Amino acid sequence: MGYGADAAKRAGGSGRIDLRSDTVTHPTPEMRRAMASAEVGDDVFEDDPTVAELEERAADLLGKEAGLFVASGTMGNLVSVMAHVPRGGEIITPAEGHIPNDEAANYAVVAGAGLRTVRENPDGEMPVNDVIEAIQDSSDPHSAITSLVVVENCHAHTFSRPITPAYMKGLRAALKPSGIPIHVDGARLFNAVVGLGVSARDLVKDAESATFCLSKGLATPIGSVVVGKKDFIFRARRARKLLGGGMRQVGILAAAGLVALSDGPEGTIQRLAEDHTNARILAEALTEMKGVISPGHNAQPVGERLDPARVVTNFVLFKVEGGAARREKFLDELEKRGVLMIAYTHGQVRAVTHYGVGSEEIQKVIRASADALAASA
Repeated sequence: MGYGADAAKRAGGSGRIDLRSDTVTHPTPEMRRAMASAEVGDDVFEDDPTVAELEERAADLLGKEAGLFVASGTMGNLVSVMAHVPRGGEIITPAEGHIPNDEAANYAVVAGAGLRTVRENPDGEMPVNDVIEAIQDSSDPHSAITSLVVVENCHAHTFSRPITPAYMKGLRAALKPSGIPIHVDGARLFNAVVGLGVSARDLVKDAESATFCLSKGLATPIGSVVVGKKDFIFRARRARKLLGGGMRQVGILAAAGLVALSDGPEGTIQRLAEDHTNARILAEALTEMKGVISPGHNAQPVGERLDPARVVTNFVLFKVEGGAARREKFLDELEKRGVLMIAYTHGQVRAVTHYGVGSEEIQKVIRASADALAASA
């Protein structure tokens, strides 16, 4: 499955090269054909055969009993929280994670849960000892009851670093005495699979539940899947209904997910390696450009320059000299040259490689970035 001459158009339209996110991907031709011919039913009655097949396929890939198709990764995390955490319970989560920073405080507004954040190390891992210290004393009436630990894999704010099976094993062992479950926010889980060269089962076997996005690097138009034990999925399904997420003939969308998860040449998991290679090429080129400095995130190693060795998956994070004003001007100049990146946390710029952006487009991005840096100086 190549990119073809219309790659940039697929990546964002109007000939632009859009690196704002891997959510801008358009479905592959194989996905479009599958969607057009999908067998459908009413999923609220659980009789959409294509959805059922997708849920079974996802559960099998991740080594869990059952799956649930949901509209988004945010919904996947929220229904998981609602299925695991009683009202007033507390969630331990990475301080720079998606749940505390990017989900509109839904854990509090909808689920009635509290958060206790733990600062990550440069690889996106919460130190296990810090997680254990964050657990509340359930015998103290003043304390919220710690009910869930969340791990984000890949961890977006630290270069979308993949979290290893060894870390998960150590965290599970440390949590075993408390019986507190683990949920993996695996929005880009398959980037971690490809980046580490391990199976999805290996990454989540020590977690009670996980969710992953189909609509990011896997290139489907909509959707995520939550997996776990059957009783957990039953509770998550009820939570999805409560949120208004019950969908009807949604096999039209699930069909694209089945293509993405296919073992055949039409599947989009293994092609994520191309995105990772392109991200490293871009990072290496940016490192040599005048005006690019280290990311500056307090969870990153301190250095003079962007470190391409930290690019394991499809994120490139960097800062430009001159602060926020220079960053804004750089992004404007970049857009004039047909390339889109985005302002990111901690004063950074983010570029995300994905389906529809091939090696030729990356070379154009490199030239445009150099020109935009010079024009914004």
